[in-house]
Amino acid sequence: MDALTEHQRKIADYALAEEGRRRDHLVVALSGAHAYGFASENSDLDLKAIHIAPTESLLGLAEGTKAFDRLEVINGVEIDYTSNELGVALRGVLAGGGNMIERILAPDPLVESPELEGLRAVTRANLSRRIYNHYRGFATSQSKAYAGSPTIKKLLYVLRTALTGAHALETGAVVPDLSALADDYGFPEARGLIAMKRAEEQSPVPESMRSMSKALIDRAFARLDQAKDKSVLPEEPADSEGLERWLVATRIARINTARA
Repeated sequence: MDALTEHQRKIADYALAEEGRRRDHLVVALSGAHAYGFASENSDLDLKAIHIAPTESLLGLAEGTKAFDRLEVINGVEIDYTSNELGVALRGVLAGGGNMIERILAPDPLVESPELEGLRAVTRANLSRRIYNHYRGFATSQSKAYAGSPTIKKLLYVLRTALTGAHALETGAVVPDLSALADDYGFPEARGLIAMKRAEEQSPVPESMRSMSKALIDRAFARLDQAKDKSVLPEEPADSEGLERWLVATRIARINTARA
């Protein structure tokens, strides 16, 4: 994972302090290039959060807001913040949604609550081969984006998505950092691509590399498909009832804490 500069960290802390006064974060994780191992000097900060709504707000007629977004440039740093409510996030976990799973299991969260350990436990207990559909679909859409505008960044996003999915299927561990996966999965070429992306945010893929890039994408998809066939994960979530019990208990605990 690419470390934030001191300035970026200050901006992230400032934005998250503001958002934290508006909602109760359980976890905030870096996403995008900083989490994927190929941030450049101009990469924005993708801040992806999960918050818990006040339990009383879930009991009335009003549906309440399930997601909050913020896109803003603060002192030269672009902030792209999204937070989803805990119930939405856990339904995403059961569906195999890698975006929610990656937030919960992020190795170095920017914000973590006392409940995060329990949230991670119920998430790991319910990882399943359903994540294949998420990573295969996401990599496919990124591959189409690359075909329309072949940049190093878009190529790396395809590789990152496919290899993160393959690793999760084969080991049960979620690693978003392409630089930590590339060699072990037979993609040493990614090192050179990462260096190019770090040097220039929107570097195009040179014509001389187009055929190699197409072969890389094909290999990445094949590796992801192979991982599904030999996955250590169950076909379906193994303990959805336990996940729901944890969610209900967490919401009730919040009521009791507020009354104390």
